Amino acid sequence: MRQDRIDGGARGAVFGPVDNRARVDTVVRRLGDAIELGLLADGEQLPGETELAGRLGVSTVTLREALMALRQQGLLVTRRGRGGGSFVSLPELPAEDRLRTRLRGWSTEELRDLGDHWAALSGAAARLAAQRTEPEDLRQPTSTASEFARVEDAPARSRLYGRFHVELAAAAQSARLTREQVALQGEVGPLLCLVLADPAYREEVADRQRALLRAVQDGAHETAGQSAERCVRQSTARLVAVRLTL
Repeated sequence: MRQDRIDGGARGAVFGPVDNRARVDTVVRRLGDAIELGLLADGEQLPGETELAGRLGVSTVTLREALMALRQQGLLVTRRGRGGGSFVSLPELPAEDRLRTRLRGWSTEELRDLGDHWAALSGAAARLAAQRTEPEDLRQPTSTASEFARVEDAPARSRLYGRFHVELAAAAQSARLTREQVALQGEVGPLLCLVLADPAYREEVADRQRALLRAVQDGAHETAGQSAERCVRQSTARLVAVRLTL
């Protein structure tokens, strides 16, 4: 079903103007990462080409090339005729053996560097959110955290974990931080399946998310920032530990 309300928050950042350089690749990456994270729902219809090109600040020719690439990746399907258009097709996450092969392509130094970048983004977003948000701004990350605590499927957990960090950045009212988080989760998100399969760790992450949201709600910006950084660094450390076993 089409969702017409695409302004505001994390979804608004998805449809914000893209960088002038390598625009086709940028559109593909922006929309592809949003689909992978579930920010754009499975089966959701994208806006029409003219509207979407205008929101992204690109020509319709550039947009069509990007949509074609996304269809080739299996992230979009096109339906013709009345009620037709481009629809999101949420892919299955790779099987564990494929994820381990993908993780093997990262060195431990690269993973730690990625973790530093992720911690810096999430810590800054949490601090700003604690300073700027109103209670209604936290509805989405609160809902996502609740869903994360309930879901049993590891791939779904990894998407929700990434989405939580994106929505927290959106709550900080920073479109740039939000877009950075979307791009980063596109890199690390699937790999988190390898560490979120552990039910005990899922509970630990859920507790950290709840504590982080309380700190943001209370305006405790330093506590919120440190909590976000600890959560991210712990996940990175677990990924490094898995990498060392390969």
